Amino acid sequence: MKMKAAQIAKVMGGSFHGEDLEINGEFHFDSRQVTPGSVFIALNGETQDGHDFVKSALTNGAVLSIVNRSVAGPHIIVPDVLGGIAKLATNLRNQLSTLKIVAITGSQGKTTTKDMLHSILSSQGQCVAPIGSYNNDIGVPITLLKCNEKTQFCILEMGARHLGDIARLTELASPDVGVVLKVGTAHLGEFGSRAKIAETKGELILGLKPGATAVLGTYDEFTPKMNANSSVKTITFGESTSCLIRAADLELHGGFPAFDLVTPEGREHVELQLLGVHQVPNALAAAGAAFALGVSTADIAAALSTHQNTGKWRMELTDLDGLTLINDSYNANPESMSAALRTLSLLTQERGGNSWAFVGKMHELGKESEELHRKVGQLAGELGIDHLVVIGERSYISDAISRNTTIHFYPDQNSATELLQRFDSGDVVLVKASRAEHLEVTAEQIANSWSERMGAGS
Repeated sequence: MKMKAAQIAKVMGGSFHGEDLEINGEFHFDSRQVTPGSVFIALNGETQDGHDFVKSALTNGAVLSIVNRSVAGPHIIVPDVLGGIAKLATNLRNQLSTLKIVAITGSQGKTTTKDMLHSILSSQGQCVAPIGSYNNDIGVPITLLKCNEKTQFCILEMGARHLGDIARLTELASPDVGVVLKVGTAHLGEFGSRAKIAETKGELILGLKPGATAVLGTYDEFTPKMNANSSVKTITFGESTSCLIRAADLELHGGFPAFDLVTPEGREHVELQLLGVHQVPNALAAAGAAFALGVSTADIAAALSTHQNTGKWRMELTDLDGLTLINDSYNANPESMSAALRTLSLLTQERGGNSWAFVGKMHELGKESEELHRKVGQLAGELGIDHLVVIGERSYISDAISRNTTIHFYPDQNSATELLQRFDSGDVVLVKASRAEHLEVTAEQIANSWSERMGAGS
């Protein structure tokens, strides 16, 4: 929304320095993303100080900087940059009384659900959603600040590293709809228990205002019980007939789910273009949020059926002239690893070759890390995965793994490349680990190696 710089400073509780000007651009904390008319937010990080990049931002076209000390160019000095941005976002949210906000949290699937919901709501009107996984104290307000008088819907992701994080973001955004997907084991090392994770995710529902709607998954024992507030409406989603939003007659076509979306309004067929049966809960969550905002079941089903994967390295399926590659190297936790292995098993049955799972370390699992890795390795054996290729994390390997699964251990990605010549036509290869492991490198090596082999054989 258009505001004068001096007015922005007043809202933030800061002081403006420079000749007053009208601001109508986006807010960025990365000077490389700044475009003409933008506002640059100078954040103090662990390794870099944003104030050192003000000149770069000005060169790229920034017209204003938000800082905590004097810098070149027009700027607003505030005691706390993040706090100032939060105040501005809250002020904007209060002005846009007709804007409908959906906040999404959960241990997995937030970004995919956000993308699906964005496809649905964009078919109904102007909708703002975060880029990637902007789900923290800077991502949430920056996303809100993209809204204006014409924006009808805004979707926010809310992540947490500590108790109270989501409560703070919920107070800032005042969502009309709060979605909790599932309480899993992601960030178990930080919170210590799933009960603590559930408490943190539940802050979203506890923070909803009277008249808002809680959209709750039924895929764990914690989430369905989160709404104890009688002034907040509840929509449950899942595959049980007791759920208000549910999937019926579920089938898989080449690894892609198809089902009937059932709502209180009616029943419509959906054919997802996202790989894996684990995408169904995400689709139902998006459907539940859209239904809460008054979108018809027919429009929801149509948007879900045309939605395509926009997330890089998230269950990316590539047919490489005989070899099928599933690149899911963006991130990993025990639940998503299990889902990916099940998809690998299913696709391999259809393709007729061998299954290969290249897996790396799952981070942030705390004291249960070794046991959770071991269970994933055991699951690979139970599913009949032909080759379990373990890179760097021995905890996957145990005597409990079926003898029908061949185990390969390599200390790093480079040493694992010796296996790339062993693939045959019809094989399916999964690559998955936590983001910090950078297994997208292995996925690229697999694709390049196979292309070279096919080229040499032609």
